Amino acid sequence: MMRIITGTAKGKRLATLEGEATRPTSERIKGAIFSSIQFELDSRVVLDLFAGSGQMGLEALSRGAERATFIDSSREAMEIVKKNSRDTGFFERSHFLVADYRNYIRKASGREKFDLVFIDPPYSMECCAECARLLVKSELIIPGALVVLECGTEIIDTDMLASLGYEIIKDEHYGKKTSVCILLYRPE
Repeated sequence: MMRIITGTAKGKRLATLEGEATRPTSERIKGAIFSSIQFELDSRVVLDLFAGSGQMGLEALSRGAERATFIDSSREAMEIVKKNSRDTGFFERSHFLVADYRNYIRKASGREKFDLVFIDPPYSMECCAECARLLVKSELIIPGALVVLECGTEIIDTDMLASLGYEIIKDEHYGKKTSVCILLYRPE
């Protein structure tokens, strides 16, 4: 059972989709991510790009983020995100959109700005690096933004990330299947 770890919604349980359609981030990995960024959450504007259950964006809201936008290509997943945002008391500070990540990024270009982004696609998609590139290209992130990539076996080209203005502040592997890379966007 997933839950909010700490903050104003501490202990609230989160619903998930049945079956293998989504792969929720384990509580251990979520705890490690938020331990790394815990002092960087106040007033952040969050994008949870492959929302699933919404747990990453909701955890950020519980810890002081200002508002969150949840994107997922599954209508069923988005219904779970809405339920979880109601149950945690963050519905009014949340925006929900059923969309493919590429379409969302293209359409939001010039209209949205974020300073905390969670990218946790199905591991088989291997699109973390592409998403990080598209965020810069479409100017969806501001200088000082944190971008959290949760990947499977995808090889991330760190030189490409550096050329885009990203600084890697954490790069950890959890078991054989998961790696987490936390990036700080510092364009020249």
